[in-house]
Amino acid sequence: MLDANLKQQLDTYLQNIVSPIEISVSGGNTAKSTELKALANEISQLSPHISLRETAARRTPSMSIAAANQAPRVSFAGIPMGHEFTSLVLALLQAGGHPSKAAPELQQQIRNLEGEYHFETYISLSCQNCPDVVQALNLMATLNPNITHEMIDGALFQDEVNQRQIMAVPSVYLNGEHFGQGRMSLEEIVGKLDTGAASRKAAELDDQAPFDVLVVGGGPAGAAAAIYAARKGIRTGLVAERFGGQVMDTVGIENFISIPYTEGPRLAASLEQHVREYGVELITDQRAAGITRGELIEIPLPSGATLKSRSVILATGARWRELNVPGETEYRNKGVAYCPHCDGPFFKGKRVAVVGGGNSGIEAAIDLAGLVEHVTVVEFADTLRADEVLQRKARAMGNIDIITNAQTTKVVGDGNKVTGMHYIDRVSGESKQLEVAGIFVQIGLVPNTEFLQGSEVELTRFGEVMIDAKGATSMTGVFAAGDATTVPYKQIVISMGAGATAALGAFDHLIRS
Repeated sequence: MLDANLKQQLDTYLQNIVSPIEISVSGGNTAKSTELKALANEISQLSPHISLRETAARRTPSMSIAAANQAPRVSFAGIPMGHEFTSLVLALLQAGGHPSKAAPELQQQIRNLEGEYHFETYISLSCQNCPDVVQALNLMATLNPNITHEMIDGALFQDEVNQRQIMAVPSVYLNGEHFGQGRMSLEEIVGKLDTGAASRKAAELDDQAPFDVLVVGGGPAGAAAAIYAARKGIRTGLVAERFGGQVMDTVGIENFISIPYTEGPRLAASLEQHVREYGVELITDQRAAGITRGELIEIPLPSGATLKSRSVILATGARWRELNVPGETEYRNKGVAYCPHCDGPFFKGKRVAVVGGGNSGIEAAIDLAGLVEHVTVVEFADTLRADEVLQRKARAMGNIDIITNAQTTKVVGDGNKVTGMHYIDRVSGESKQLEVAGIFVQIGLVPNTEFLQGSEVELTRFGEVMIDAKGATSMTGVFAAGDATTVPYKQIVISMGAGATAALGAFDHLIRS
């Protein structure tokens, strides 16, 4: 089940277990049950602190993990490999007494939650967004005896997926009711349960002393800016809705210099660890709502709090551009999707469309073609914009059609899920319809700069922040870096360099003023 390299890594991790734990396996005679039993047996043999027993559970195959002599509160329905292998490792360590790296005050907040919370999270093993949610809820269940959590591999429990009409992951249910969709941080989940947390957090933030440098955004540009600023020995803060930014939605990264291959979530975790090592004050689950300048630069937050700093670095990045056509919002996560790696498995054997003929669109079509019955690429322009090597690969596959000069006009469905889409042939003017079960939108990026509208920070007509060679904006003391700016190429390595430039520019501004 585990290859030699993976088993060696796991053996090293399991040395951190300090108290006995028990793995309970529920299986039958199916191939997947046999596979799960083999995995559990291999794990139990790697540590004297782990015991193994068979049990009966609602879902089969499944595996539960708990401290010895305690009722299990963390379960995996399915085989937690792929992106979820890390979730399994962390569950073993935490059940065995190894401390979490979550902030102590957040852990105490979880312990103080009152009430019964039974979570279920539907995932796909190819989803890079799912582990964060699974790991957050597993930790909560470990810390609070009134919380349970079960990860459910949607591919193995298709009847449940169909019954609950799940078409996007992660999909979280609490006490049988839908709780949330998509990536959620531990802070965000706890905040939804602890209704008084927002006001307490706002009061704490309002009492913050001014920063020397405040970085707005937690992607590669923001992380690099924070590290370079903190290394100057000045008080540095970083505020972001989530750490990692759009990198968290990137699966394979093969052009990051000196690292032949990594994955977005892994890179984001390394960035966060590096930032924390420099004592940067991280303020997550918060976003900027504006920017003004008086004696200090002020960043108001939707919570009502206001952060103050002598200088600011804007590194808010970009997000997937939407179609902005009728039906898109109504059928989001019901057939309209933006992450082929996450949601592709839910369309196995079905016909789907990919809107967008750039690299992202053609890469998505190629990935999906291995899962679905048929892919139709719909491109507005008269030619594809993707690299020729990708175009050749797509055209060579037998189940990908490409339509150019096509303007998407409407997403249609039956009220519960997508059934098709309308487009106009831009040559003939004829309106046409595609019958598809899923529509994957891959039409580029839009900068996250709406909060700057009406401020002194000058934007282009595309919403990008205008910067000079030092990363300075039109507002004194405010610098910017990364995909939210006029930098011509949107790449991770370029964003990191721009973040370092902006931090050095900000420091130069501080020492001269």
